[in-house]
Amino acid sequence: MPQGYLQTGQKACYDASGAVISCPGSAQDGELRKGLPLPEPRFAIQGELVHDRLSGLVWTKNANLAEFPLTWQEALDYIAQLNADHAFGQADWRLPNRREMRSLLHFETRKPALPPEHPFENVFLNWYWTSTTAAINPAYAWYVHLEGARMFYGHKEQYYLFWPVRGGENTVLPATGQRDCFDATGVKIPCAGSGQDPEHQTGFSWPQPRFEVEGDTVVDRLTGLRWLRQASLSSAPVSWPRAFELIRDLNESSAFTWRLPNINELESLVDCSCFDPALPQQHPFAEVQEVYWSATTSYFEPDWAWALYMVKGATGVGVKSGESFHVWPLTDA
Repeated sequence: MPQGYLQTGQKACYDASGAVISCPGSAQDGELRKGLPLPEPRFAIQGELVHDRLSGLVWTKNANLAEFPLTWQEALDYIAQLNADHAFGQADWRLPNRREMRSLLHFETRKPALPPEHPFENVFLNWYWTSTTAAINPAYAWYVHLEGARMFYGHKEQYYLFWPVRGGENTVLPATGQRDCFDATGVKIPCAGSGQDPEHQTGFSWPQPRFEVEGDTVVDRLTGLRWLRQASLSSAPVSWPRAFELIRDLNESSAFTWRLPNINELESLVDCSCFDPALPQQHPFAEVQEVYWSATTSYFEPDWAWALYMVKGATGVGVKSGESFHVWPLTDA
């Protein structure tokens, strides 16, 4: 059973022009559907709260309690006041970390990119803060866009939305790896009382050691996935269709059945305390590249596909026909 990453929700397959195609034999995300399966029904309404039966997290039904965008610190302060007031009968609300916020995303919906049966209200097609600082620049924090599921980072003094969460003691989500806390100017501060990701440290702990080298492959003991140790199949970026061709060629001479990872599998590699690359320190991989294709099509624009920006740790998209990104195969260990 996979752990540490969720199915994306994608069920259809698409060619490079964005047209829907038959999935069998495509090796796309929509065919393989790797990751923890999504329960049905996924959500249980509990008055003004919603329990996510997949992650174990409890969210406010209202996705915009503050009504207006706030800075990152204002969002943290707002949640601290929720706890002081025992809002909804609870005093353990927090700003979700980036993996908790991403756990709500569904990659075959848009406007919003949430599961089609979601019961939430006042969902805005905008950026939502997370409690996770961007390691590449600690004056910035990660946020997720609910229009199309992108994840990037913004300056902590900018104004965006936020969505309180609680619970998840037995969550299937791994910790982000972030260990230090930073104020809005990027200065390191004590974590106690900050409300930031490293104070709460939600998510299950990483195994030590996390990676095991086995010949030309590396097993990630966090997810149970086996990656090629050489982190690119080509010396130069390739198009999305070419990525699948390279993996088919690799499979003709390999003892393993390799595939292109979906976007959640790629994101599972990220250590949020690191950048350039956003991988755990002392990782065993060779020739790590800047951006990698995933097998997940962008539902917002199906002639584009999802990619992981390994320098930053961000998730974004690229046009499938462009020779833009690299290919990093994996298989189930």
